[in-house]
Amino acid sequence: MTETSDDRADALFHALADRTRRDILRRVLAGEHSVSALAANYDMSFAAVQKHVAVLERAGLLTKRRSGREQLASGDVQAVRSVASMLTELEQVWRGRIARIDMLIASETVQED
Repeated sequence: MTETSDDRADALFHALADRTRRDILRRVLAGEHSVSALAANYDMSFAAVQKHVAVLERAGLLTKRRSGREQLASGDVQAVRSVASMLTELEQVWRGRIARIDMLIASETVQED
């Protein structure tokens, strides 16, 4: 990963680290919602929900557009796929490391016999 992709990964995982933001993302991936409609689902201020939406937007996980007086939010499926791709890459690295550890343990067991 490059410096830029590391920054992107940090932003994505920071955005996904919060339960409310993950719930907002699930909702906007299912369909476009106004920020005010999203806010009605949570026991927090409208401003707090706006901040959560802004974090998701900065991470590239959702986009907003204006329709009259409302801001409409939509999830970005491609961005979610990029998170899945990053996790798959990390899984492959760790699976390789675990396989090497298993080989070392197996070779030590054979040497002891």
